[in-house]
Amino acid sequence: MREIVVVTGASAGVGRAVAHAFARRGARIGLIARDARALEEVRGEVERLGGQGLPLPADVADAAQVESAAERAERELGPIDIWVNDAMATVFAPFDAITPEEFRRATDVTYLGYVHGTMAALKRMKPRDRGTIVQVGSALAYRSIPLQSPYCGAKAAIRAFTDSLRCELLHDRAQVRLTMVHLPAVNTPQFDWALTRMPGKPRPVAPVYQPELAARAIVWAAGAGRREVLVGPATVLAIWANKFAPGLIDRYLARTNYQAQQRSRPASPAAPSNLFQTVGAGHRTRGSFDDEAREDSLQWTLSRHRRWLAAGAVALGLAALALSRPGRAGGRVRPTR
Repeated sequence: MREIVVVTGASAGVGRAVAHAFARRGARIGLIARDARALEEVRGEVERLGGQGLPLPADVADAAQVESAAERAERELGPIDIWVNDAMATVFAPFDAITPEEFRRATDVTYLGYVHGTMAALKRMKPRDRGTIVQVGSALAYRSIPLQSPYCGAKAAIRAFTDSLRCELLHDRAQVRLTMVHLPAVNTPQFDWALTRMPGKPRPVAPVYQPELAARAIVWAAGAGRREVLVGPATVLAIWANKFAPGLIDRYLARTNYQAQQRSRPASPAAPSNLFQTVGAGHRTRGSFDDEAREDSLQWTLSRHRRWLAAGAVALGLAALALSRPGRAGGRVRPTR
């Protein structure tokens, strides 16, 4: 039976890669983003890969538009099995260089967009007592960095509200599943069209990964039932380092992460940004960092198979214990004189 999936932020980056990945499984996919022309391109890609695409132009900051998109998805595709919240918008700038309107807009899209998507999905899934909602998170949900206060605040808020909702679903004994997939830096177009007030053009903090890796993790997480999925060693390191030495990490990031988030090329104040309106060109899966972006992650591979690895480690431990016991080959060993 073909899965019915809805993906927000489907016109570019990770969302577009997620749509491709579900299409390879033959899914029927509702594609939500603001740019109708870009969604038509994604629909064509989805159908060439073996899926069915339904463009649903909507601004996720508007709850009514998201609700309307969800209603149309169910009417034309069928009952939604999986809803993936991925849409985002941000500003690369020091906090005191961001206007209240800009901060609100980034928050409305990146945080409230997830809230609106979750509301629309839950409204349909909870009465059926089935379905999965995947929140695309970030290492920055646990460890904020400079120059991205709207994005970091939104990702932390997503994690907090998702945890609250998870408790409520457990209380109600609902079978709707919630999972978060926390990503490392990903090579997406956001670094080419996000609003910036930095001297250099924005760039992701290395190491950088391709969006296809993120998409594989998200599709896997939709069926795995885990509470959270971490992708990339940098994500794991950021989360655990912040648990034990947050002050030290503050000072390290203050010293290194201004430069780490800027390219040598100067940013143009006149360059178009997608914060308040769509950018006509540049809707694609990958960004400008193919030369350094990694296709896979050993950490992610090991994490995906952690149960088998744990079982193997226990088996090896028991075998080592058995071999180390005296008299293992022929009963009790008599003491020598």
